[in-house]
Amino acid sequence: MATERRPDLSLYVDILRVLEALDAPYAIVGAFAATVYGITRTTFDIDIVVDLSEQQVQALVTHYPPPRYYTDPEQIRDSIHHGMIFNIIDGDRGEKADLMPMSIHPFYRQVLVHRVRHRVEAPGQAPFDTWCARMEDVIIGKLMAWAEGRSRKHETDIYEMLVFQYLHLDPSLAFDETIVDTASVALAPATLEFWVVTKEAARREAARLAGFQTE
Repeated sequence: MATERRPDLSLYVDILRVLEALDAPYAIVGAFAATVYGITRTTFDIDIVVDLSEQQVQALVTHYPPPRYYTDPEQIRDSIHHGMIFNIIDGDRGEKADLMPMSIHPFYRQVLVHRVRHRVEAPGQAPFDTWCARMEDVIIGKLMAWAEGRSRKHETDIYEMLVFQYLHLDPSLAFDETIVDTASVALAPATLEFWVVTKEAARREAARLAGFQTE
């Protein structure tokens, strides 16, 4: 009986390396970026924001030719113009990578402006350096996503990142909480309330853990 192949991030990682080679502006956002900032859940999906020139679109399509890959240059151009997600499909492996043009939301311009360099690890891949959204923008993005669907995973991710930060487990990670405070005010009142409550809960948990570690 054939064994089921576990999902991996090989297509995403390859796309990141291609974007690096093309010097194309990009940043990892979402749950995979949050793993850099302390979340513990495993994710087999990478959300990548991109800002591609016409030359870089052509180069990306050339790098992923048919029949193995599906990369439609017209779809990419339309997605950039209309602010929609586009994808690259590996037909041999049955994998699909979704990329988000900066034009989807004005917030993504901020993400690319403030992106930071990090070394990341993906299952089955050697560690590599890549561009990630800063922690503040990862949290803001998750607050925006939470406002749309009240997903528990966004609540947990934000909470874990804050506990990790409040414990000062990685002093090299800069975090300006006031940036998120300001952004949350512009969101729905329920989202602002959720942010305030989550901060307080994370601070209590960090204090509890810190006290436990010093006993």
